[in-house]
Parts: sequence; C-alpha cells; structure tokens
Amino acid sequence: MDLLLIGGTGVISSAVAEHAVGLGHRVTLLNRGTSAVRPVPAGAEVLHADIRDVPAVARVLQGREFDAVADFISFVPEQLAAGMDLFRGRTGQYVFISSASAYQKPPARLPILESTPLRNPFWQYSRDKIACEDLLVAAYRAEGFPGTIVRPSHTYDRTKVPLIGGWTDLHRMRAGLPVLVPGDGTSLWTLTHSRDFARGFTGLLGRGAAVGESYTITSDEFLPWNQIYRVLAEAAGVPEPLLVHVTSDAIAAHDPRRGPGLLGDKAHSVIFDNSKIKALVPGFSARIPFAEGAAEIPAWFDAHPGEQRVDQDYMDLSDLLAGVAS
Repeated sequence: MDLLLIGGTGVISSAVAEHAVGLGHRVTLLNRGTSAVRPVPAGAEVLHADIRDVPAVARVLQGREFDAVADFISFVPEQLAAGMDLFRGRTGQYVFISSASAYQKPPARLPILESTPLRNPFWQYSRDKIACEDLLVAAYRAEGFPGTIVRPSHTYDRTKVPLIGGWTDLHRMRAGLPVLVPGDGTSLWTLTHSRDFARGFTGLLGRGAAVGESYTITSDEFLPWNQIYRVLAEAAGVPEPLLVHVTSDAIAAHDPRRGPGLLGDKAHSVIFDNSKIKALVPGFSARIPFAEGAAEIPAWFDAHPGEQRVDQDYMDLSDLLAGVAS
C-alpha cells in the first residue's frame, strides 16, 4: 500500500512507520523535520512541510494519492477539518488518532469498549478529541468520507518514562528521594508499548471494513500504579524506591499542567477490551509485557544523558507534597 503518515516521528507514529516499512508498504512521512529523537526507518520517504500550511503541503504532495492517510497531529476540530479538506478524494482511508481518555470518566463499568460513552469533564484535551471524532463521524454519515478512529491509551517507548513526573521521577528514585504516587497506588492502569500498538494499527490500514468505525488499541495487561513505579525502579537499579502516596486532587491543585490529565485519565482505573481490533487484525495481541518494555527505558536514557531533563518545578512540588504526606 501507499501510506502517508502525518507526523511520523512521535512515540506512536515512528513505531507505525518502522513496522509498515518492515511489511513492505510504501511509507511517506509528512512533517516539519524538527525532531531527531527517533530515526526515520530506512526506506521511508520524508516530505518536509508544516501540515498547518496548506499551500506548502499541496506543493510537496504534488497531487499524490494514498491508500491510507494517518493523522497523528490533529488535536482540535479546526486542525482535523483542514486535514480532511487536503485529502478528500485523495485517499481510500483517513485514520484519525484520537485518545482513550475520551472515554467516560469516571468509567461506569469495566472493561472499556468502543461503545463506552465519550465524556470527560476534567480534561480539555479529551473534549477536543471528542469534538474531532464528532466531525469525522458527521462527514462519514453525510458524504461517505472514509474516516476511521483509533483510540490509544498510554503508549510508551524507550524514550518516554510513563510516570507522572517522567524522567524526573527516575532521577529522584536514583537519588533516594521520595516519589509521588497518585492516590493509594492501587488503581489499575494500562500501558502499551509502541511496537505492539503499531502491529494492531498497521493491520487496520487499507481495510474497507474499518471505514466508519472506531477501534481501541491497547495492551491487555493492567497493573496497579504501585507496581508500575516499582517495575521502573527495578529497571533503573533501585530495588526499594521511596513511594509517597498523595491524592490526585492535591497534585492537581498544585500542578495545573499535569492536573487535568491526572484527574481526567490516570486517576481512574482503566481496563480495555481489545476484541474489536483483534477481530479485524487476526493474530494481533500485545506481546510486550511492561516489565520487558520498562527495561529499555533507563538503558536508553543512560545512553542519552542529554535527554535526562530534570523538571525543577516538579522536583519542588515533590519535595513539598512528600513532606506534607509524611
């Protein structure tokens, strides 16, 4: 297939690009060329343009058509509408990457299915993704626009520390400092390795049966937050991390940047039913347990010391709230 990935250098999209190239598809990446953290896979074509600059995109694409276009970087309806206009009549499938945080929060029942209502009163990011989905669904119903919606949850690779404080939390663990864990650490969370996500995602590209549909793609493994922190600590060489439990409300009250995502997503137990994507992509299942994926993270950061960025604001907040909790 001829595939176009809008983005192609992020946690999810770079894994999709690598997997799709490995399967023999003709893969084109469209991005600004500003990220070098994740290498472009050999064999992929790269076109440089800002997707928000419609004339520039039209020039680099030169009227080309694709079997499928995957949009990884639309976050609000205006962005998605512009992308749809660019590729209307030029692709057999337009895949919008939404978010599992769009599902009802707090969830009324588990596991979460594609039929679970979409509602998130806590996080504007999620509400914007819901609005994007509404736009895509309306276009499919009105004109048959070939949209497909994919909802990943917390997806990581070796370059991302999937903790509230990111690398700063691993830094604190290694320094013997207390690390904040939201709530009592027993709520359940699902982490998906990007390579697993890529296998499911690539399998739905070019599938006519996927047009007009939505899919969750996550791991089937779920762990309590306490275990997630301990697994990463062990991978970082810290056998006994000092975990301090603080309510999500307290963290959110002091940290307006992380607060909405915490209250609107990570503070709630999430377990997903992946039956729908498995039915479409025979043989798909997440194969990388978190204990295996976590081992890649400290090793990558140790090999890239320039990426070990400590957030001083979060250091100060951790010291403050850990002191209150103790």
